[in-house]
Amino acid sequence: MKKALLFGATGFIGSHLLKDLLKSSIYDGVTVVVRKPLSGELKNHPKLKMLIGDYRSLPKLKTELVADDVFIALGTTKKQTPDEAEYYRVDHDYPVFAAKLAKENGAKSVSIVTAIGASSDSPFFYIKTKGETERDIKALGFTATHIFQPSMIVGHRKEERAMEKVFIGAWNVVDPFFVGRMDRLKGIDGKDVAKAMLLAAQNQTDRLKIFRWREMHDLLKRDV
Repeated sequence: MKKALLFGATGFIGSHLLKDLLKSSIYDGVTVVVRKPLSGELKNHPKLKMLIGDYRSLPKLKTELVADDVFIALGTTKKQTPDEAEYYRVDHDYPVFAAKLAKENGAKSVSIVTAIGASSDSPFFYIKTKGETERDIKALGFTATHIFQPSMIVGHRKEERAMEKVFIGAWNVVDPFFVGRMDRLKGIDGKDVAKAMLLAAQNQTDRLKIFRWREMHDLLKRDV
């Protein structure tokens, strides 16, 4: 039996991943770091351990950040975090620091959600931030590092965003045309990204593996 540590449990992908981790027979304990207590039926799950904290309070929580596998589904939006320095702190500093502390406590694998096209050389702030996050997570030297690069993330969200619905609708129209090498641009449901993260953690055959749409699709297909 293994233990999992999840950051971003209240987000779209993270909330699905939390449910999957708690259902999994692989893990007998799941620790989440959240800014405020979870609500709903999961909060009293016998396998769940909640730590209340954020980037600034992580050092105080270090002794409790113990797990075999670390899952990171942190992220924000420009609307939520218009200040670029704070945005970088959420999308880069927090994930890298969290992974570092967990590795120092003995964690063997890390799985993180970034974005398609992530590159530390990009002139675009969002893509560059994701790329620098990937770069610095890789540098930590986990036994297994899994990086998930979804394109358009679709699926039902608790919080409906008008513009996001428009983009998803438009993406659904062009999605069938993304074939061959372009299939990395295909949309994928957030719950499928979460499931792929769990499946990948159970099959740690590569020291470094990048999962785009094709790799996630094939992983999910094998599990059917």
